[in-house]
Amino acid sequence: MNFLAHIYLSGDNYLIKIGNFMADGIRGKQFKNYPQEVQKGIVLHRAIDTFTDAHPVFRQSTKKLHSRYHHYAGVIVDVFYDHFLAKNWDNYSDENLADYVNDFYQSLSDNLPILSEKTVMMMPYMIDQNWLLSYQTIEGIDNILTQMDSRTKNQSKMRFASEELREFYTEFEEDFTAFFEELRAHAQQKLIEK
Repeated sequence: MNFLAHIYLSGDNYLIKIGNFMADGIRGKQFKNYPQEVQKGIVLHRAIDTFTDAHPVFRQSTKKLHSRYHHYAGVIVDVFYDHFLAKNWDNYSDENLADYVNDFYQSLSDNLPILSEKTVMMMPYMIDQNWLLSYQTIEGIDNILTQMDSRTKNQSKMRFASEELREFYTEFEEDFTAFFEELRAHAQQKLIEK
């Protein structure tokens, strides 16, 4: 799962959302340096990633990409799945996606002192280019994948992955829909346990 799904699966607590959002840049036990609710978000993020990576439906999606993108296939599917969450947002939330995204951006700004350095550096680009809302369109996904590819010095070839998104669009969407219901239940259970 990519940024939008991680934020969404965090429930209504903004500090849990922030922790879940910035967790990729926090290694090992460094998470203990953050406030309790942020720690919960980081731990939730790790649980979501573990569940996702092992899930047969997610693996089914990555198989469509593996021969061309190798170990980047999972990263690409994470982005594809965020596209389907954004595209079908009304099925998952009563709140308008643009309002939801803007509220999250505001929560980042309101909590700058507790954000990781990596998150603070990324925020201006994310907000200016409105990454979370851009997931709604294939063009937005194409831009995100191109930016990600440039960070690998174009070695990942992710910039071409929207070709497969278009080719297998219905299959990827069906995979996402089936998988996401199970992931939502898993994340809700993890939130209760924390």
